[in-house]
Amino acid sequence: MGDTTENWNFADVIEGIADRYGDRTLLVHGDVHRTWAEADRRADGIARTLLDAGAVEQDKVAQYLYNCDAYMESQMGIFKAGLVPVNTNYRYVEDELAYLWDNADAVAVIFHGCFADRCDAVRPRVPNVRTWIWVDDGTGPCPDWAIPYEQAASAATERVVPPWGRSGDHILMLYTGGTTGMPKGVMWRQTDLISILGGNTNPVFAGPTDVAAAVDSLAEGLVVLPACPLMHGTGWFNALIGMLTGGTVVTMEGRTFDVVEMLDTIEREGVNGAAIVGDAFAKPMLAALDAQPDRWDISSLKMMSSSGVMWSEATKEGLLRHHAGMLLVDAFSSSEALGMGQSVSAAGAAAKTAKFSLGQNARVIDDDGHDVEPGSGTIGRVAVAGRVPVGYYKDPEKTAATFITIDGQRYSMPGDYATVEADGSLTLLGRGSVCINTGGEKVFPEEVEEALKTHPEVRDAVVVGVPDEKFGQAITAVVEPADGGQPAENELIAHVKGRLASYKAPRHVVYVPTIGRAANGKVDYKGLTTHARAELGR
Repeated sequence: MGDTTENWNFADVIEGIADRYGDRTLLVHGDVHRTWAEADRRADGIARTLLDAGAVEQDKVAQYLYNCDAYMESQMGIFKAGLVPVNTNYRYVEDELAYLWDNADAVAVIFHGCFADRCDAVRPRVPNVRTWIWVDDGTGPCPDWAIPYEQAASAATERVVPPWGRSGDHILMLYTGGTTGMPKGVMWRQTDLISILGGNTNPVFAGPTDVAAAVDSLAEGLVVLPACPLMHGTGWFNALIGMLTGGTVVTMEGRTFDVVEMLDTIEREGVNGAAIVGDAFAKPMLAALDAQPDRWDISSLKMMSSSGVMWSEATKEGLLRHHAGMLLVDAFSSSEALGMGQSVSAAGAAAKTAKFSLGQNARVIDDDGHDVEPGSGTIGRVAVAGRVPVGYYKDPEKTAATFITIDGQRYSMPGDYATVEADGSLTLLGRGSVCINTGGEKVFPEEVEEALKTHPEVRDAVVVGVPDEKFGQAITAVVEPADGGQPAENELIAHVKGRLASYKAPRHVVYVPTIGRAANGKVDYKGLTTHARAELGR
């Protein structure tokens, strides 16, 4: 479980920073600018409210919120009380919310006012949820069954420490929908997550617990902008990284991605690090900067990061033309496995699409349990050792399948397939759960999707398998055309064949107005497969 001298937990670190650097700005959301000291005391109020309502050690608290200052502030309160924050996808409807909060054993929900009716509809189905905290967003009054957030935030005048104290073994829970199946809660020990996220910028966090030394070592602190939702790991962990530097977390007021708002925010707040969703965010950014190259000053940016979705070489090159002094970090990670690999692009050296260097604790394992030899062309699954999650909450079968022991060491192997090139780099193929078997050949959708999206008339694309009498499954491209055109089916098929083996090329193309990609870059493969089958009469 890690070094016995480790007991890193977010509450102790957050309070140490607040005590030392209380006048620094921690949270920025529109006109709201809140210092570390202010947020720390308000978080005590959230902790007090939850404890007074009967929450006990490691009870679960769901956060059903858009990005806002209350998101990380309330999470601080959850950590202070020794409870477990649980992310909630704000796109979920009643059945999904009922499943998630029941599965998580949630005892409290913190929700935006716009979700009040939905929460009210779900309340009879989640009787274990005893506390509802309403965050005012101007959409209506607080229901009589909920506590106003501002009332809760002002409920403490002194620091709140629960009877059971704090522990590095306390967890946070990241629910992930993955590509198939119901959401599942990935359990991360706080000490492991702090060592990974904090250790990226401060080696003190990678060693034995010494909060005073960690606080002493903090410099000015990063100003981070999780442009993607905090309800997903990429945005959430970006915010935690910023907090562990003693820095500032900036969130945007818009509830859908607005590239102008993002660029305005970067300039206005002097953002140093932004978390985005690959090309889904990067392409609009590049288009805006190309159209108005003198409008925004983005020189404060030191780094932009993305994880889990395609970020093309051409887009990286374009962004670096506008600001040669930043690094573009494409992380190959998932909710279950941090540090599987990454690619770093700088001016004059943009990384190839879907090419990654293998992480320090990662390896690629073939079907026989052996390491894939570089340059062999063998496909294997990526596994990462070291600091990995405890497992999936209340799901021992999935835990046993994903977290495996190799040569006496525990690995996380969430199902990402890759080949290892002769130079040791990784070529990522995608998740095996959506792999297409066509004529006995395995084809990974992401590889074909990346080839399709290099066509100038394709804005977005997803590749699915549909039933086929001859091949078992036929590769089918679901394409969202770029503005002003619709590339011909034979043109797209030829385009892919010019980049991949012929058997990987689509046999059919279906056009849609939008792929419907979620804010974290994920797509509904099941829904798009159903649509493609209907269009093709399969």
